[in-house]
Amino acid sequence: MKKTDVLEFAQRAEENLFCLISDLAKDCYAHGKYIRFIVCDPKRREIAKAPVRDRVLHHAIHRVLNPIFEPSFIFDSYSSRKEKGTHRAVKRLFDFAQKISRNHTKTVWVLQLDIKNFFDSVDHSILITLLRKKIGDEKAMRLPGIILRSYEKSDNKGIPLGNLTSQLFSNVYLDLLDQFVKRKLEVKFYLRYADDMAILSSDRNFLENCLIRISNFIEENLKVKIHPQKTSLKKWHQGIDFLGYVIFPNHLVLRTKTKRRMLKNIEDKQKKFKAGLINKKTFNSTLQSYFGVLGHCNNFVIKRKIEDIVNNVI
Repeated sequence: MKKTDVLEFAQRAEENLFCLISDLAKDCYAHGKYIRFIVCDPKRREIAKAPVRDRVLHHAIHRVLNPIFEPSFIFDSYSSRKEKGTHRAVKRLFDFAQKISRNHTKTVWVLQLDIKNFFDSVDHSILITLLRKKIGDEKAMRLPGIILRSYEKSDNKGIPLGNLTSQLFSNVYLDLLDQFVKRKLEVKFYLRYADDMAILSSDRNFLENCLIRISNFIEENLKVKIHPQKTSLKKWHQGIDFLGYVIFPNHLVLRTKTKRRMLKNIEDKQKKFKAGLINKKTFNSTLQSYFGVLGHCNNFVIKRKIEDIVNNVI
């Protein structure tokens, strides 16, 4: 079911769109105020939701800018890009490890990195500079600048998790890091999903050196820092916790917290279904999405638990 704000905008869509076009033509467009709320997925995050009018513009800007920047992104950047996503990133990491191990005859080390408070730390001045290099036209830069200035977590910093443009902006921002890792450090087995990164090698010393150089580079050039508590260097056979899965040499399983959250959500939906608060279609949609996730890994036990819940509903 569509949200109330979307329905209200749609009821007067033509009038609202002409008004937006008029403001843009007169160069008097101003971004609306955000509605902020907290979600836990499972990390506690603040989402800033823009008014529908502004979200329409975000989509239009994304449609224009994304084709400009997309061709220059590295292949192994997997967040918010067509034909990429978490499952392909997980498979790519597994394939990297298989290749390095040479049929399990060599030790595979995996360095995992995460940027501390990334979205809240994006420097507006740096991002504008990176955008300007590709866009060039100062008039065309006006709208991205307005969107950036519409949200600040601290002085001249931060992009909201709720904006479609933020997905593109984050890739533009971190592409500077991607290019440094691939071209300057000459890392062959590197991949990134948003601000989660993984580098694989049979040489532990090489990865330790990469960590130092990456940390120095992003602090100097992007004004962000590596999260010390979310940095790890371990062997593949110990299990690599990446994007909700734990990757081993011979199998792939869901992260324990992910399994618990999945079962709790299904049980909550089951209660709502029995109470008549949601229909069978909504309940089945939840089940199908989770079975889709489980189809990418080895989790027979949790599949049986979900089936037991379904049988109880029926």
